[in-house]
Amino acid sequence: MHWAIGILLFVASVVAMEGFAYVMHRWVMHGPGWFLHASHHRARLGRWELNDFYAVIFAVPSIVLLLGGMQLGWWSGCTPIGAGIAAYGAIYFGFHDVIVHRRVATRYLPRSSYMKRIVQAHRLHHAVESRLDTVSFGFLWAPRPDALKAELARRGRAGVRAPAGNDRAT
Repeated sequence: MHWAIGILLFVASVVAMEGFAYVMHRWVMHGPGWFLHASHHRARLGRWELNDFYAVIFAVPSIVLLLGGMQLGWWSGCTPIGAGIAAYGAIYFGFHDVIVHRRVATRYLPRSSYMKRIVQAHRLHHAVESRLDTVSFGFLWAPRPDALKAELARRGRAGVRAPAGNDRAT
């Protein structure tokens, strides 16, 4: 395979993963997979939460594609696709777990309008206590926060938690 096709497959995989993550977050994690994801919408009592199993689940296709493409003689496109899935996972970890939820200590403060937008959109997602009635399911792309606030207001703020001192939901 030509190297340019490999790069194209890698980039396309990273981009496609945002769509996949949106679908999984909205209709699986906030649907039948809520039994794992609910832990992410509550205060974490230790270093880990049940929701962390999703990282393992979503890593499996990447590992299988990398193994198949590099060691088992599968189609050579499996390698850049598996690498793209892994890259999306790393980007997600950096954004979601490090920057938004601060599960790893860092001094980073979002300064760009893009970073402020996606952090605020994710915090508005967590403002809703239940699996229903929430907004903003993407991770690297999100609607403008004012649009999300308007949607929550339109819904009569259904499920929005009281502004108590629960900083975990941010």
